[in-house]
Amino acid sequence: MIIRRAFYHWQFIAAGALPLWLLVGSAIFGSGAWAVLGIFFGAVLIGLGLLLVALVIYARKDVRETRALSYADVGVLTLWHALIIAIPFSADAAGWLSVLVIIGGIAVFWFVVWELFDAARRRVLAMVDLVEQQAQGQSAPASAPHPLPNRSRPHETKPAPTFGRSAKPEVIVIEEKRDRP
Repeated sequence: MIIRRAFYHWQFIAAGALPLWLLVGSAIFGSGAWAVLGIFFGAVLIGLGLLLVALVIYARKDVRETRALSYADVGVLTLWHALIIAIPFSADAAGWLSVLVIIGGIAVFWFVVWELFDAARRRVLAMVDLVEQQAQGQSAPASAPHPLPNRSRPHETKPAPTFGRSAKPEVIVIEEKRDRP
């Protein structure tokens, strides 16, 4: 949990620290002036990409509530950040590392978007199940504030109590007419 919480805070710091590292590291490890100028423009784009990914991750409610990322988020962000950190160390490998950083950034972005939609889908299914349980007269489970979908055990559902009446509820329709002045 400590690592997941650390990455929660690190993702926002990384949006500024990693592009700055690209500039400083490339100047320290012997890149030429034109290379540093090219890295500057790349660093700005990488910083925007890091910030965009951090905001998409932050958009998930479970991440905001726990202030911790999932282990999958930690894994993909670790790989992407390691590739970004490795760029200034080798001027010879900077070209193909830059390509890997771009491909990794696109993959990370679509991964976190998929996780956002998956989390939203799970929450909607939980709400639909809760509404169905309420419509059938069952009470919501008291143990979980946000019930998760329980589609794997349909045989455990109880029928709604009828209290001596028929199972179909009676419906009364009242028609209204408005008097027009």
